[in-house]
Amino acid sequence: MDFFFREYEEKPALQSVTVGGVELKKGSRVLLWPRSGGDIMDIALKGKIAFVENIEQDYEDRIHIAVTLEDDPGRDLGGDRILGHRFFFSPEEVEPLDFEIPHE
Repeated sequence: MDFFFREYEEKPALQSVTVGGVELKKGSRVLLWPRSGGDIMDIALKGKIAFVENIEQDYEDRIHIAVTLEDDPGRDLGGDRILGHRFFFSPEEVEPLDFEIPHE
């Protein structure tokens, strides 16, 4: 029985994730590219700019990036985890927008 509860202990929050060689963390701007075959929300969000609000990892070790849309007037509600203002994407579905170009 103790094994069962250990399996579902809360995982430590991820502070960042690397996408395309760029470190994403809370506040990073990304372009949304939902994978094809999604629902109507995926179609509506394709090509939108968003801010990373949180990086979460589920019990199967999959990473989910919680974002709020840049042009959402209720964006602050997403940070407060109000339904309808936060969206989740895999690292493969976002493109970093803020990154430094190495100097040569």
